[in-house]
Amino acid sequence: MTGLSPEQAAVAARYRTFAAEEVHGVSPSYERLTLEIAESCEILDFLLGFPSARRQPNLLLAASRVVAGHVPDLDQLIELIRDPARRLRTLMLSRTTQTNEPSRCAVLLPVLAGLPPPLALIEVGASGGLCLLPDRYGYDYGTRRIAGARGSPTFRCSVQGPAPLPAGAPQIVWRAGLDLSPIDIGSAADTAWLEALVWPEQEHRRRHLLQAIAVARAEPPRVVRGDLLHDLDTLIAEAPSDATLVVFHSAALAYVTPRAARLRFAEALRRTRATWISNEAPGVFPDIVAQAPTPTPSSRFLLAVDGVPKAWTGPHGQSLEWFA
Repeated sequence: MTGLSPEQAAVAARYRTFAAEEVHGVSPSYERLTLEIAESCEILDFLLGFPSARRQPNLLLAASRVVAGHVPDLDQLIELIRDPARRLRTLMLSRTTQTNEPSRCAVLLPVLAGLPPPLALIEVGASGGLCLLPDRYGYDYGTRRIAGARGSPTFRCSVQGPAPLPAGAPQIVWRAGLDLSPIDIGSAADTAWLEALVWPEQEHRRRHLLQAIAVARAEPPRVVRGDLLHDLDTLIAEAPSDATLVVFHSAALAYVTPRAARLRFAEALRRTRATWISNEAPGVFPDIVAQAPTPTPSSRFLLAVDGVPKAWTGPHGQSLEWFA
């Protein structure tokens, strides 16, 4: 589209990238809508009224689904941004993209199960804490299956390479999460927001999310409000000293800006007794990606332990490509 201002063009490019690299072939309705948004000056101007971090496609799309009650088409989305009640704007300012993807436990489990038991877990950017329950879910790695608790989801994960697939779940004796704005698993409004963050056409993700929420409600994980740059030490001090302490995060550190802040987090964590597990998009820690096999595949996360690359992973835990 020609005639866009530089600011409009930057937002439009962000939405085209989302369409091409994240939802292409995965969510046709989102792919179509985000490409149309990139051509709409009115919606681009609406997005420019937010801080950069709140212009992201996932936030606009999920919020519009909540307000409309369904995935809107372009005309309906324009009606939402013109709404005098400003419901869409209010929701986008009050919520964040705290996608709590429990199936990512499938790529974390081989690392967790390989550590000396018992384990104490701390997740930063924990949202509702669903990824703090890897010992309660089931897993299907193709060549190996692990049964979960009754009623729990079973996550399928395709595996390539010599991944150290465990025979069972690790022993976890203590767990806690840290989040700027924790999701209350017992709140219908909060869990409805998590459900809205699951892309359309991905019914298996939605089903797994609801099953994981049911598991979590039976024995909710503790998630405290706090900033990972300032409040992590307090949680670390609470963890039992006779357990292997693990601090992990998945698709969370991208929201920590600027990059120097992420580096401070990593440097501080290396000075603790914790094993550090990161599962993030390649751009989050370029120094770790530089150690990984090249070329970097598109639409993959990098799993690393204490800053050492271990595998490329599917962003929703659907694949694990372990390095030789």
